[in-house]
Amino acid sequence: MPEVQTLSINLYGDPVGTLTLLSGDRSIFAFNDAYIADPARPTLSLSYKDEFGGLITQSRPTQTSLTPFFSNMLPEGHMRDYLAARAGVKEVREFHLLWALGADLPGAVTVTSPNDAIWQDPATKLGEEVSAEQAKSAVMRFSLAGVQMKFSAIAEAQGGLTIPVNGAGGSWIVKLPSRRFERVPENEFSMMHIAERIGIEVPDNKLIDPKDVLGLPEGVSALSEPAFAIKRFDRGGDGARVHIEDFAQVFNVRPKAKYEDASYWMIARVLWIEAGAPAVEDFVRRLVYNTLIGNADMHLKNWSLIYRDRRSPTLAPAYDYVSTIAYLQDELAALKYARQKRMLALSYDELAYLAARAGVSETLVVRTARETVARFVESWDAEKAHLPMTDAMVKTIENHYQKSAMFMSA
Repeated sequence: MPEVQTLSINLYGDPVGTLTLLSGDRSIFAFNDAYIADPARPTLSLSYKDEFGGLITQSRPTQTSLTPFFSNMLPEGHMRDYLAARAGVKEVREFHLLWALGADLPGAVTVTSPNDAIWQDPATKLGEEVSAEQAKSAVMRFSLAGVQMKFSAIAEAQGGLTIPVNGAGGSWIVKLPSRRFERVPENEFSMMHIAERIGIEVPDNKLIDPKDVLGLPEGVSALSEPAFAIKRFDRGGDGARVHIEDFAQVFNVRPKAKYEDASYWMIARVLWIEAGAPAVEDFVRRLVYNTLIGNADMHLKNWSLIYRDRRSPTLAPAYDYVSTIAYLQDELAALKYARQKRMLALSYDELAYLAARAGVSETLVVRTARETVARFVESWDAEKAHLPMTDAMVKTIENHYQKSAMFMSA
């Protein structure tokens, strides 16, 4: 294997930079000259924007792991292990994993190799040369980031879903039932339904029988419980790529630190600066809603920006909305609001402090929060009997939100 390997980083199909593997399993990213010189260049990430709005062009090599922007594009947990094994790549060696998954990454980024015929990784589990096509065909169709087992699928004309054989072009995400927790797909479907009713932007979604999804790995299609299918918002109706990035990428935070290295007020500040009052209002509505339903897993990777015009971000549609207190009695939110993390203690005073820390309108934040509580209670009372959740789940959520500081002071 050559001592140095290079990958082309493409945005909307056009090269914007290179990722180079150096000796000692180090890697470094660099923008190309044409991208740097283009005054109308599309945005790759806010993490490459300096305090004056200019492009940060200097970067340092990283060891084994890639920079946080690229590392956060890769799957986590069991899904990473599964995909790495199929590609014959050590799961910790992110350069080669990014290469193998590069045709179906989240957003508008694709990764190609100038020497896309053969590469050999001495740490592969295969222990032999692997062609580009062999590696990619083995993993691309299951390449989305995340811990839960989820697959990229194409909607068929007759209403079913098919996992694409070549892995590219999936416009839906299919999320399978959990072996550990009961009725997670039904939980997510219900929470997304209520979210849409109170004015949160939600992609098309539905519960499906895994038997209706063609091409799932052996044994998966035999599951008897429903799966949750949600339309990808990083793909247009014609399959065109729409660029997104999550807030772990924005804040240059590694996936393992997605619960640690930021607070919700920091997300609000970024949205205020980059997208203005409408995005902050949307953010507050989502933050209050997830607090009321007891979703303790709204970490940095569960908030994303979307670049619909390729340059300017706004808050991406909602995803991964699950009432986690139905399974784990965790009182703490994934991140600190402003001064504390207890979900039941999120009050209008705490939200006013959040607004002050973020430098945003206190009136906007508090007014939106009050409206959201009222909309939620109305929608919940109207819909709870029709949602595909157990009575125990419904009772748990009700017991939670009725003890919240916002509900009690409404």
